[in-house]
Amino acid sequence: MTDAQRSPWAVFVIFLRLGLTCFGGPVAHLGYFREEFVVRRKWLSERSYADLVALCQFLPGPASSQVGMAIGQSRAGYAGALAAWLGFTLPSALALILFALGLTNFRDAMPTGVLHGLKVVTVAVVAQAVWSMARTLCPDGPRITLMVLAACLVLLVPCAMGQLGAMASAALINLWLFKPQPGDAPEPLSFTISRRAGIVWLALFAGLLVGLPLLAQAFPSQLIALVDAFYRAGSLVFGGGHVVLALLQTEIVASGWVDSDPFLAGYGAAQAVPGPLFTFAAFLGASMNQAPSGWLGGVISLLAIFAPSFLLVMGALPFWELLRRSARAQAALVGVNAAVVGLLLAALYRPVWTTAIHTPQDIALALLALVALMFWRLPPWLVVLCGGLLGGLLMSGS
Repeated sequence: MTDAQRSPWAVFVIFLRLGLTCFGGPVAHLGYFREEFVVRRKWLSERSYADLVALCQFLPGPASSQVGMAIGQSRAGYAGALAAWLGFTLPSALALILFALGLTNFRDAMPTGVLHGLKVVTVAVVAQAVWSMARTLCPDGPRITLMVLAACLVLLVPCAMGQLGAMASAALINLWLFKPQPGDAPEPLSFTISRRAGIVWLALFAGLLVGLPLLAQAFPSQLIALVDAFYRAGSLVFGGGHVVLALLQTEIVASGWVDSDPFLAGYGAAQAVPGPLFTFAAFLGASMNQAPSGWLGGVISLLAIFAPSFLLVMGALPFWELLRRSARAQAALVGVNAAVVGLLLAALYRPVWTTAIHTPQDIALALLALVALMFWRLPPWLVVLCGGLLGGLLMSGS
C-alpha cells in the first residue's frame, strides 16, 4: 500500500464519494462501508469490521459516522479520522443548511401544503424506525416491557431528565433481572492509539459533558447554551440517528430556539439527503430564531453534536477488547437499547403525531408513505419528495 493511499486526502476523497451516494440510514451506510472497505479495498477483514461495528453500536452517537472515523484513523491517524468524518458529512450538511436558509428567507413563497407534507412524511419515517428497531432490540416480552415503560416515563416527564432516567433505569433493571451471558472473544483490532491517549480522550468527553452545563449557568450565553444542548444530545443518543429527534425536540423546540413546524420539516428533509442523519443539527443551527444562526449556527451545531462521537471513538478503541468481554456491560446495553426504542416511540406521539396529523387526509398520506417505505422499499428521498408534492396538492385542493 502506497503512502498516497494512506494519506488523509485519499481518505477524504473516498468518504466524500460515500457521503454523496449513501442513502437509506445508518444500516444502509454500514452496508456501503462493508462493500467499500471489506470487499473492494480489503482494508479490514470481515470479522474485524463486524467487531468495529459492534463497538460503535455499543457507544452513543451515530454508528455509521463512528465506524467511518475509526476506519479513517486506522489508515491515516487522527487526521484520517477527521478526513473521513468531513467527507462523509459535508454533502448532507451543506444541503440541509441551504434548505434551512431557503425555508427562513422564502418560507412565505413555499406552498403551505409542501411544508405540511414534509411533516406528515416524518410520521411514517419515525414509525418505520420504531418498528424496525423494536424488532431487533426488543424481541421478547421483558424488553418490550422495558420499551413501553421507558415511553411512559418520557411522556409523563417530558424533559431531558426523564429521558436519562428511562435509559439508566432500563440498564439497572436489565442487570438486576437478567443474568448476563458472556460472549465469544472478539478478533483483536489494531489502532495506533495508546491507552493513555484513550484515557485523555474519554476524560475530555466527560469533562465537556459535565462542564458545559455548569459553564452555561455561570456565564449565560446563547452560544454556550447552543453548544451545550447539541453536545449533550450527541453524547446521549443510543440506537441510531432517529433517536436524536426526541432529545433535540426537548432541547431546541421546547426552548423556543426553533419553531415546531420547521423542526419537523427539516427532519423530513434530512431523510432526502445522503449521509448521516445527525446533520439535522446543521439545519437546526441555521434555523435558529436568535444568533448564532445561518451558516455560523449550522457549523457550530454540527461540530457540537459530532464532537462526542469523535472523543468516544478515539477513547474507546484502545479498551474495546476489555469492554467486549464484559458480560455485565453487554447486559446493561441490552436494557439501554430497549429504552431508546421507548424514547423514539414517545417521540412518535409527541411531537411528531400531535404536530403533523390533524385531518383524515393527513392519516391517508402518512399511511401511503409508510407503505412506500416498508413494503415498496422506495428510497427515503423519493418518499419525502413525493410526500411534499402530495401535501401541496391536497392543501391546494381543499
